[in-house]
Amino acid sequence: MASQLRILPYPSIPCPPLIIPSSHLLPRQAMAFSPAATATAAAAATAFTSGRITSSPSSLSSPFLPRAAGAIVARRRVAPTAHVAAVSVRAEAAGAKKSVLVVNTNSGGHAVIGFYFAKALLAAGHAVTVLTVGDEGSDKMKKPPFSRFSELTSAGATTVWGDPADVGAAVGGATFDVVLENNGKDLDAVRPVADWAKSAGVGQFLFISSAGIYTPTDQPPHVEGDAVKESAGHVGVEKYIAAEFGSWASFRPQYMIGSGNNKDCEEWFFDRIVRKRPVPIPGSGMQLTNISHARDLGSMLTLAVENPDEAAGKIFNCVSDRAVTLDGLAKMCAAAAGTTAEIVHYDPAAAGVDAKKAFPFRNMHFYAEPRAAKEVLGWTSSTNLPEDLKERFAEYASSGRGEKAMTFDLDDKILSAVGAAPVSVAA
Repeated sequence: MASQLRILPYPSIPCPPLIIPSSHLLPRQAMAFSPAATATAAAAATAFTSGRITSSPSSLSSPFLPRAAGAIVARRRVAPTAHVAAVSVRAEAAGAKKSVLVVNTNSGGHAVIGFYFAKALLAAGHAVTVLTVGDEGSDKMKKPPFSRFSELTSAGATTVWGDPADVGAAVGGATFDVVLENNGKDLDAVRPVADWAKSAGVGQFLFISSAGIYTPTDQPPHVEGDAVKESAGHVGVEKYIAAEFGSWASFRPQYMIGSGNNKDCEEWFFDRIVRKRPVPIPGSGMQLTNISHARDLGSMLTLAVENPDEAAGKIFNCVSDRAVTLDGLAKMCAAAAGTTAEIVHYDPAAAGVDAKKAFPFRNMHFYAEPRAAKEVLGWTSSTNLPEDLKERFAEYASSGRGEKAMTFDLDDKILSAVGAAPVSVAA
């Protein structure tokens, strides 16, 4: 059969032959719009969602296939010669340089993910195009990480701006091996990109989801396979791409740190610490959360691109491998600034404030672990929160934000409620 490699099962085990699609055996440029390749990919997606098994044994034996996709996990024994052949095929695919499209949001904490992912891909020799939502001349593009896109273009990346709903026009008909969707939070936003990618013969579709879709648990941390909120938009996207693509993966980040991030998290602490104000933290301050350097997210995504068979059909918690308490974060931020923090704990209900408005983190345990990435991709974390906070404080100090006049009305309300005299705001 010209378009498929058939690896016969071990004679003593009555199971159908394992079929490896031809897109794993030939360069993508030769297969991009092949009818046989399109049919094979469609069959693989159908088999995945119906429970019929057409992927390699290594991807099937992992415990990290999502329950929502309805996959059947099974183990199959193959003859030693067949195993060697399969490993050789995967090694060739893993070593190939890819053309990757990053569909990047133009605001919020996720924007920095696409920036670091592009940098990691370029460093590994892959070709990168970054499609950012909106207009290159907008005020949003004057802020990081967009203001630092010259770092990408100088390394060989292509940057374009446009509407993901018409992604084909935005990229000018270019073809890609991989698409990362790092913009949409629900199916209405993601479907046009996913449908275009499938029609264009894209071999691998990756999606930035969120660890916020997990339901609260009495047994932290969250791990891949834990229950999720079925009403969450990200869940609908994960189900859709699982049905449409043979090679897909979803990544669930939490809070991020890193040079170029434009969402206030650690800055909230710095604003109070440099002005010698108390740091009001709801609850006991012992709530666990996870803060990851964006380079960790980029390296995990790059491993998925370079090991598509291993990543296929998997959910990955895109986080570091250590938790931090809310009190601990305040103390680390103070240490990064070369001082100490005065922490005040309070009950939001008793203080008459909404903790979501008064504090930048969830007032609960919100902690996931990257077990799948470690086991499936061989990924390791490089996040070192005390050192990474020093990087962020250096940027904070150089921005002049610490000298700007600020008001802290909610803080003062909280401090009054707990009997701590409000501190005058430094100009």
